[in-house]
Amino acid sequence: MADYKSTLNLPKTAFSMKANLANREPDFLKEWYAMDLYGKLRKARAGKEKFILHDGPPYANGDIHIGHAVNKVLKDMIVKSKSLEGFDAPYVPGWDCHGLPIELMVEKKIGKAGRKVDAPTFRKACRDYAAKQVDKQRDDFKRLGIFAEWDKPYLTMDFKTEADIIRSMGRIVEAGHLHKGFKPVHWCSDCGSALAEAEVEYEERISPAIDVRFEVLDDEVLLQRSEHVDGAVGEGKISIVIWTTTPWTLPANQAVSVNPGFDYVLVQCTGEHGPERLVVAEVLMKEVMMRSGIEDYRVVATCIGERLEGLKLQHPFYEREVPVVPGDHVTSEAGTGAVHTAPGHGQDDYVVGMRYHLPIDNPVDSNGVFLPNTPLFAGQHVFKANDQVIEVLKAKGALLHEQALQHSYPHCWRHKTPIIFRATPQWFISMDKKNLRSDSLKALKKVQWLPDWGQARIEGMIEKRPDWCVSRQRTWGVPITLFLHKESGELHPATAELVEKVALRVEETGIDAWFEMDAAELLGDDAEQYEKVSDTLDVWFDSGVTHYSVLQQRDELAYPADLYLEGSDQHRGWFQSSLLSSVAMSGAAPYKSVLTHGFTVDAKGRKMSKSLGNVIAPQKIMNSLGADILRLWVAATDYRTEMNVSDEILKRMADAYRRMRNTARFLLANLNGFDPASDKLEFDDMLALDQWAVTRAQQLQEEVRDAYGRYEFHLVYQKIHNFCAVDLGSFYLDIIKDRQYTTQADSVARRSAQTAMYHTVEALARWLAPVLSFTAEDIWKHIPGERSESVFLETLYEFPETSGQQFSQDEWATIIAVRESVSKELEGLRSSGGIGSALDAEVDLYCDDVLLALLSKFDDELRFVLITSYARVYSMCEKPAEAVEVTQKEQPALWAVVKACEHAKCDRCWHHREDVGVNSEHPGLCGRCVDNVDGDGESRQFA
Repeated sequence: MADYKSTLNLPKTAFSMKANLANREPDFLKEWYAMDLYGKLRKARAGKEKFILHDGPPYANGDIHIGHAVNKVLKDMIVKSKSLEGFDAPYVPGWDCHGLPIELMVEKKIGKAGRKVDAPTFRKACRDYAAKQVDKQRDDFKRLGIFAEWDKPYLTMDFKTEADIIRSMGRIVEAGHLHKGFKPVHWCSDCGSALAEAEVEYEERISPAIDVRFEVLDDEVLLQRSEHVDGAVGEGKISIVIWTTTPWTLPANQAVSVNPGFDYVLVQCTGEHGPERLVVAEVLMKEVMMRSGIEDYRVVATCIGERLEGLKLQHPFYEREVPVVPGDHVTSEAGTGAVHTAPGHGQDDYVVGMRYHLPIDNPVDSNGVFLPNTPLFAGQHVFKANDQVIEVLKAKGALLHEQALQHSYPHCWRHKTPIIFRATPQWFISMDKKNLRSDSLKALKKVQWLPDWGQARIEGMIEKRPDWCVSRQRTWGVPITLFLHKESGELHPATAELVEKVALRVEETGIDAWFEMDAAELLGDDAEQYEKVSDTLDVWFDSGVTHYSVLQQRDELAYPADLYLEGSDQHRGWFQSSLLSSVAMSGAAPYKSVLTHGFTVDAKGRKMSKSLGNVIAPQKIMNSLGADILRLWVAATDYRTEMNVSDEILKRMADAYRRMRNTARFLLANLNGFDPASDKLEFDDMLALDQWAVTRAQQLQEEVRDAYGRYEFHLVYQKIHNFCAVDLGSFYLDIIKDRQYTTQADSVARRSAQTAMYHTVEALARWLAPVLSFTAEDIWKHIPGERSESVFLETLYEFPETSGQQFSQDEWATIIAVRESVSKELEGLRSSGGIGSALDAEVDLYCDDVLLALLSKFDDELRFVLITSYARVYSMCEKPAEAVEVTQKEQPALWAVVKACEHAKCDRCWHHREDVGVNSEHPGLCGRCVDNVDGDGESRQFA
């Protein structure tokens, strides 16, 4: 048998079948940075419409985790897809560099500031530590293929940024939003500092839940305000019963709150101390009696809550009278309907306390220990004092009931320890003094929230949030650069000018300029009357004002940003701090759109945890599978909910990756010998099937563009993967193999297919670039023809005009359905051993006149579509008895007879044809192969 291999157009490409991403991706990175690709991209897009995604700064401490990777890859895909659309989309990454976590790490190394080391040395150590952390994280982000202004990121510890944070504070002061107050704040005794709302997380905790008697001092006053039950007579002491899960706050009690609209009952009962009368909310009476073990009780009087106002009660263990005050915060969800009120230990309590001029008592020190002058509990830690409080209540006869309760309790996000509410002098941005709350709610309505439930979530948080405590008692932070009058406590009248003078100095030498400054340098003779504020700003203020310190300071950026993108926890964090500060400074939101993503969990939906052993480090993925696999997982997962990740999930992504890579490789390999400058055909000159392929790719590009525009990357992945696997792999590429391999190298039939593949791979490389950045660049380098240095310098592919096709898309859909029906029959015949492959078969089709007219157009070329050696079409009325119905749902009726072909097999194309052996010079070839080898070559019109 003659060897005709040399007469075939076999595929050939340097594009490797094996991706070897983990080893090859670093080479692409070196090349990108050597050529300054990001800089070239900026020049290429100069003058175009801008799209600004503002980076929420990660904290400069520790290695990046999978959540960091998700966040940065999502941002990168957006920026790259916008660039693909032709936007000028610069990306300036940032880092949050001040604050407690860095202080704690430095303390471990050199000790606490002011003790083992002076403050300037400590701050320098913090700055050095943060810089090293930034470098480590930056390397990992770059390894992910993230394009950014890596050489000039924004750092909140840059001198200029620190100065602009101070200027931001100054503008908020000037607008009248900042004030000093003695208010309860979230306090971590381990941190020794107030915490921001976003630094608090809720965990389950077991606390003592107690019901406590507050004895009424004048029974007659209560009885006169009550409606008595006919014939009911009461006896014994009268007490209003409160319920609390924080016994340690009782030393600071200043009142008992009741809901003015609730109905309260006076319950006669017999307890361990004999007959007594207890006041509880009517709806909670049975619950209170049941848990207290009181079976014999009856209502002797009723009273609406508002009539209890002003009633005097005896504190349960101190010689202190406390009033009953109305409070809308009192609910009937649990407890007794009466709430012990300590304005120094709770936000609702504080609000009530301010309204009724109650003392704001805080007997707890910064370390969580009762102050030395606290009767009964001095020197005890508050949580350890719970048991002692309960013992005192028992001794005083004030404890009605106690039990252990598991409930959600606020914890410090850093130390994972329970926190307390503690009133201390702090600086606050008022939510209501200058209408910041209402103005912020109005501003966020003009923002596009993605998903849309984000709007309701942040609205609810802003409606309920207390004033923003922006002061911290730390060493490593941007200072609150204010001067207060020593006697009046008022700000210096020239505060605005002084803030700017301080900012100018900070620009030169950093925040040490303030701490080392003598007040007389700025105030002159007035210095003796004023004191410098020693507090630092909340780090959430640092990052919150980057709309000013970054967006409004960099020429390549713009305010407001087009998009903020972070995890869904940032509704209570960065999204909120940015909104409040921007509205306070400029009256508008800092962003036009806000997009949120969910958290990463394992395959079973469990939170990533070292103890569970389910943590997957992005560094491990990059070093084993490659960054592109991680990027593909991010794109393929619907990030709007929790994102499941595991080794098995990543393995499946690697399989999906191979499908797309192999498709690209097939396209590139079959473009061997194709020069688009001379070989590319006009659309009208292409075969019908190739016209379909180009039109389908063009349609898909619009779908991909739309999905990128809506940030629906999982649809981008699904559509491209489906295109590679189904449209190309299972249909188009499967059909054109014969023509691509067997027709003459420069024939119209082959050049037509190559032209279609060229258009497709040009577009495919661009579609993949935002997601599979390294692979797209690899594809780009192997596409024939002159091209730019990088796919990232390109915009979406411009397809040729595709009007005037020989078949409509609907007709092609029908043809594809027919092919699928026939393929199932062929597979059945193959499985039974009747044939080895589809080319060993021939098929006769029977259909109605409409389908007959369509399929008949293909004539002998229908066999190439069906990949059989013969394919004949007949009218339905000619259907023989052995025909099998193969009609698909919603498709025209179709019957088929599929059988093994009895003709000889061509040595070159493997088709079974009756003319094999007719040519004596090529006895093993069919007629068309003879023509392709020795003649003018076959002609194709359709497939």
